[in-house]
Amino acid sequence: MPKELLLQVTPEIAANELLLKDYLSKQIKVASAEIQHVSILKRSIDARQKAIKINLKVLIYLKGEVFQENILQLPDYPNVTNAQEVIVVGAGPAGLFAALQLIELGLKPILIERGKDVRGRRRDLKAINRDHIVDEDSNYCFGEGGAGTYSDGKLYTRSKKRGDVNRILELLVAYGATLDILVDAHPHIGTNKLPKIIEDIREKIKECGGQVLFETRVIDILIKNNEVEGIVTQNGDRILANKLILATGHSARDIFELLDRKKILIEAKPFALGVRAEHPQSLIDSIQYSCDYRGELLPPAPYSIVKQVAGRGMYSFCMCPGGVIAPCATSPGEVVTNGWSPSKRDQVTANSGIVVELKLEDFKPFAKFGALAGMEFQKSIEQKAWHLAGKTQKVPAQKMIDFTQSKVSKEIPKTSYVPGTTSIELGQVFPGFLTQILRQGFTEFGKSMRGYLTNEAILHAPESRTSSPVRIPRDGITLEHLQIKGLYPCGEGAGYAGGIISAAIDGEKCALMVGEALNKKPRIIT
Repeated sequence: MPKELLLQVTPEIAANELLLKDYLSKQIKVASAEIQHVSILKRSIDARQKAIKINLKVLIYLKGEVFQENILQLPDYPNVTNAQEVIVVGAGPAGLFAALQLIELGLKPILIERGKDVRGRRRDLKAINRDHIVDEDSNYCFGEGGAGTYSDGKLYTRSKKRGDVNRILELLVAYGATLDILVDAHPHIGTNKLPKIIEDIREKIKECGGQVLFETRVIDILIKNNEVEGIVTQNGDRILANKLILATGHSARDIFELLDRKKILIEAKPFALGVRAEHPQSLIDSIQYSCDYRGELLPPAPYSIVKQVAGRGMYSFCMCPGGVIAPCATSPGEVVTNGWSPSKRDQVTANSGIVVELKLEDFKPFAKFGALAGMEFQKSIEQKAWHLAGKTQKVPAQKMIDFTQSKVSKEIPKTSYVPGTTSIELGQVFPGFLTQILRQGFTEFGKSMRGYLTNEAILHAPESRTSSPVRIPRDGITLEHLQIKGLYPCGEGAGYAGGIISAAIDGEKCALMVGEALNKKPRIIT
């Protein structure tokens, strides 16, 4: 039977099939010609020592052993044209995977998305970058695929308790993603490749009889006797169903306001906030790989760093090797940053959110807003940054060392942030406690990563949409809202996910609970 091995090899061996076979032949003491095939099951980089190694988990097939290419296929989805309808609000990963799971259960999803389809969004992204025009329904956060589509497509999650990560990855491969996402320790699709995959998921939903409605914003949820009856759109149309999966993402402030206005229970939730730091990718490579030039065999280096500063966590978030910084405002009068990378991660800069954990007590100045206090705190910083930078989509920026020394940078070099920057002392953007922690934290970062603290790095403010400032409480078993029957809060916006994979898993879980409530069980496909 095939032999499984864990090994550590040089980047040259890992990148060359013949060299790898020769290496393995010596390890298992057989002739190289006897090795029929090597399947790489897992791959990661170990850069802790000066001599960088690649960790591999492989399966070795010798001649005579049966090897079959692993071809992942889609589930045998039924046609649900005439099936019972379930409303899914939001076509991000939570909503899309909820819709697919509903179809597997024999239910008809009506998928409602306020933004445009994944291709149509591009014109509005161009408008925010070039013309500083923010479309409140179509931007980097809203539209088919959600925020992940045009903000990197990272597929790893720190939580292994949320559900079946491999199932989501395998479904993505079946819809067109590369097999590498099943192998790499930190899988990543890339902003340039995700749109086609998302289009294919949408077309499958429609092909099976589901409905997908774009440019359709929910303005009301119909409720009678504490039970969902349907929704109302911005055109006044009513769509009726007694099961609603609410997967609107953490930037859908109007939904939080709607729930609050209707006295539907929501809670303020802590989140994290800070800046997005951009370095030359070559500098990050030299720090992480301890070399002047990383060569062709190593990918652009990422980094992950966490410090405790004044009793709070300060950490890197959504790090984008070979990537760019994007304008992610969802309303006029605010600026927001995020980062993304193309699939090749071949841009000359690296960027990462550097954020500080907030506490509920930080929102006390906004206590009059109740459960929306954190959201209003977040909004106030985004609006202040917009004013300070010139009331366009330019963002306040400062060189890193200058920031730690409270010194306005005389000149900000051109960065990857297309709308542009305005030199500002970033202490003006943030509350005093947050500024102090960021300044101290960057100094600590520089001690751990020699060369990281530099004026070659440019800080852009703010990085504020790390997670939802609101939690929509739900039952831990049924996943229904604690107060409203038939309402299933889902994904990042509800406070139950933190990225593409965890959001997709939560979407599936909510769909399964809807199915259970309707006595629909997953089909076992043999």
